Amino acid sequence: MTTHPATTHPASAHQTAVTDEGTAVPAGGALFDAAPGGGVPDPDRVLRLINGYWATGVLGAAASHRVFTHLAQGARDAAQVAGRAGISERGAQTLLDGLVSVGLVRVEAGVYRNTAEAATYLVEDSAVSLSAFAKLKLAHMGALTDLPQVVAAGGPITDAVVEVADNPHWQELVKAIAPQSVPAARLATTVLGIEQAGPITILDVGGGSGIYSAVWLAANAQARAVQLDWQPINAIARRLMDERGLGDRFTCIDGDFHTTDFGSGGYDLAVYSHIAHQEGPQANTEVFTRLRRALKPGGALLVCDYVVDDDRTGPGFPLIFASEMLLKSHQGSTWRAQDYRDWLTKAGFTDITLHSAPPATLVVAR
Repeated sequence: MTTHPATTHPASAHQTAVTDEGTAVPAGGALFDAAPGGGVPDPDRVLRLINGYWATGVLGAAASHRVFTHLAQGARDAAQVAGRAGISERGAQTLLDGLVSVGLVRVEAGVYRNTAEAATYLVEDSAVSLSAFAKLKLAHMGALTDLPQVVAAGGPITDAVVEVADNPHWQELVKAIAPQSVPAARLATTVLGIEQAGPITILDVGGGSGIYSAVWLAANAQARAVQLDWQPINAIARRLMDERGLGDRFTCIDGDFHTTDFGSGGYDLAVYSHIAHQEGPQANTEVFTRLRRALKPGGALLVCDYVVDDDRTGPGFPLIFASEMLLKSHQGSTWRAQDYRDWLTKAGFTDITLHSAPPATLVVAR
């Protein structure tokens, strides 16, 4: 709500402000007294948001000391966590208290246990573990101090790291973010009928770790996949695919997808996952047009990304993720569902469906 400037009087005089509704209220924060019922909102949520970096810090520190893994393996209290992690008992208790606060650990009769979310996504050595990502984001916290200047400038005030092929951060980031895509890739396996699709050929544009190819090749022993990405990233993907025993059906094209030819009519399925948010409308439409041409008749394009509701009221994660793109890209954002429909229609697709894969959305175009 916009407040009109208050009329200023000597310090001893009473100051007033006028709201948009025309109600005169005391200046200096007493606006809440004019709320229906005269109640003052509790500041707890605002304070939690102001101090939100505590959650990132506690989660990153807990992941660094393998707290979730120790709890999964039977540690019951701060003393046992401290002993297994090689940290102070005071530090272990502080981490456990913080994790209880953010809802990732519960305590019953003095025994600490992971919640279902933590057990699924923060215990190490699982296909969907985000523990490495939690540690990585802890190191990224400092970049947010630039956000006021970035908002004023309308884009990065340092190098746009998501647009640089040889940036060292890819070595950590590519592997750390791969587990995020596993649930969506598994859902897409069902949505696209990949298990029963037979000898299909897949093109993964900007495939990163190759996680979509890994999930789909494991589901369909007759499928083959081609990944197009920068050479340093493809090297990571080839290594990971070899470790999974899928390297013989996985090949790479080293290049920039903005300029590399996708060919014509060569693929049954194409995937463009978590790339659209780094690009602007013109670039996305151009890539979708070339991907449409690269597909065989009856082929499908899968786009996975953080998609915003058309009225921009949600979902929460895609809305706030736009700040990440403002910090790190020149044209990127989180785009509305209607934006994807418009771009894909312009590219020549006629059958477009959306499927929820929280916090992302799968967009299937044929």
